[in-house]
Amino acid sequence: MEDKTINSISNLTQPSTKERSQSVLEIWGRNPLQGNVKISGAKNSALVLMAGSLLCPKDCRLRNVPSLVDISRMSQILTSLGVKLTKNGDVLDIDARDINPTAAPYDIVSQLRASFFAVGPLLARFGTVKIPLPGGCDIGARPVKLHIQGLQAMGASVLIESGIVHADVKGSNRRLQGAKIYLDYPSVGATETLLMAATLAEGETTIENAAQEPEIVDLANFCIAMGAKIYGAGTNKITIVGVDRLHSVDYAVIPDRIEAGTFLVAGAITHSEITVSSAIADHLVPVIAKLEAIGCRIINEGENCLRLIPGELKATDIETLPYPGFPTDMQAQFMALLCFSEGNSVISETVFENRLRHVAELQRMGANIRLKGNHALIQGVPFLSGAPVMSTDLRASAALILAGLAAQGKTIVRGLHHLDRGYEDIENKLRKLGARIERVTESN
Repeated sequence: MEDKTINSISNLTQPSTKERSQSVLEIWGRNPLQGNVKISGAKNSALVLMAGSLLCPKDCRLRNVPSLVDISRMSQILTSLGVKLTKNGDVLDIDARDINPTAAPYDIVSQLRASFFAVGPLLARFGTVKIPLPGGCDIGARPVKLHIQGLQAMGASVLIESGIVHADVKGSNRRLQGAKIYLDYPSVGATETLLMAATLAEGETTIENAAQEPEIVDLANFCIAMGAKIYGAGTNKITIVGVDRLHSVDYAVIPDRIEAGTFLVAGAITHSEITVSSAIADHLVPVIAKLEAIGCRIINEGENCLRLIPGELKATDIETLPYPGFPTDMQAQFMALLCFSEGNSVISETVFENRLRHVAELQRMGANIRLKGNHALIQGVPFLSGAPVMSTDLRASAALILAGLAAQGKTIVRGLHHLDRGYEDIENKLRKLGARIERVTESN
């Protein structure tokens, strides 16, 4: 950890919610795109790796960390615990030597679901933790029951009182114990929480029906680089053999597969040939398969570089599923694309029950979509028309931008506080590809 550049923690902050809420994106559609876009580090991976750094009582360095509101919020949570953070570009240095495992503030934790990831590392390292229940996008019930049941199986005593989770490990050494854990659902968050907790537990832990997402593999590789013993990450059974302590690490976050998928859809929806670099094709198998079913071609142009060749858009059906199925985080973007596809398509959302609220906003632009339970029935139309629309969650905001890129006239997208949680500098990246898009402050 030599030659560390020291910057103020203020560099980690983002504009306030009030400031962001006054901004809108103005998009003039029907402009072709061309060129290359470089994908940022994965938000969902960076957040959990930041939490995972709490396992280590020495310096950690994370590279390829995106500049996002969610990263800023996690930084504030870690700082409130006593962690020292230094950010220089996309490099984040983390010193978690002297921390208080019971100091997480409600006002920040309530805005970020990923804040709950801290419970596993803090409990494993200190034998005690107190943290408020988390918040985040309102896209459906995402209970922490599986996290808590797993920690209890490892010997933790867990009490939820007035919205605060209190967890303790009894015994003289206050160490969690290895256990056999079966998850009723392959929850990404529960898998990550229990994997981190098990790295310092006494004995062997197995997680059956584990989530298999690339972010799980990234977390496992991060912990292994610190000295953890983890086997089977990326399969439905993960085995962790606890160790006494972890050591310093210098580690790069994987590219964001959802951002990569979003830009591939941007090329498809504007009938534009573009390349996406820093994108791992193996992480995008279901997305690429559906793009090809819709009529596009994806060419692998070397290490982590994909070229999209547009084609005539055809209808297809999509069902969201846990990885390696089609990702729920790409459902809204593909709905925008299917609005322009010839024929009738069906999208079935099986992961989150409130993740079809962008339908009403696409309808405002002229989309022909009918809802039936968790199914969206989409009949392709010749064109959409620009209109004022409101983001309802992070991925919905991306879908509305995509629709605006292909629509006739001007689209105004509001609710950018959702967008800024998960897409780094998206309007500038699109502008460099040729999109006509501007972030402006609306006058009252």
